[in-house]
Amino acid sequence: MTKFAFPALIAATGALALSAGGASAQDAAQKPFTLSYNVGAASDYVFRGVSQTQEDPQVFGGVDLAAGKFYAGTWASNVDFGDKTDAEVDLYAGYKPTLGAASLDFGVIYYGYVGAPKGADYGNVEFKAAGSIPAGKGALGAAVFYSPDSFGAADEAVYYELNGSYPVIDKLSVSAAVGRQTYKGSGDYTTWNVGAAYALNSTLTLDLRYHDTDEHSFGKIYGSRAVISLKAAF
Repeated sequence: MTKFAFPALIAATGALALSAGGASAQDAAQKPFTLSYNVGAASDYVFRGVSQTQEDPQVFGGVDLAAGKFYAGTWASNVDFGDKTDAEVDLYAGYKPTLGAASLDFGVIYYGYVGAPKGADYGNVEFKAAGSIPAGKGALGAAVFYSPDSFGAADEAVYYELNGSYPVIDKLSVSAAVGRQTYKGSGDYTTWNVGAAYALNSTLTLDLRYHDTDEHSFGKIYGSRAVISLKAAF
């Protein structure tokens, strides 16, 4: 969330700003947590390089609660696995401390699925450890996700990622990531993405991104694709 600071032009304005600042402090004390919301649509739902909608469009939305360095939230999207599964509903929580210049994120995520066939065993939990550091005007980051019992028939799984972002101009930023999804057994693959996000206004962001994997032989949902999305956050 971008914050703006305005200098006091005259003493009266300064007095009003001080008064408003006191009211804000009281409001913050009375409201120890904040809620934020997001909703959007995309030409495809791609998760770690793999289409979750059989290359069809996605509609999604979520709610986040923050209290100091702690956070929790839920997020939902339509999915299509070629069976009766209709939607993905995630629940997550975590803690975001800082260590020097590094911003850290330790959390847990539950991936749930609506309408999944009996015995599909799609629901799973991941534990997350991530961090980022400033790099000039941009940032560099890394993350590890561990699941003791991953999606479907997969057992243990670990996903590793390196990522980075850079603001080109005031409203335009570019970002990229490369990750490695590993399983206990077969099915490992590498994925990457690169794209640009443009802030249309303080609420709407348009993102154009290219995704790919090194295992097109796994099926068309692992193939290369360009995805455009529009997200509103408030």
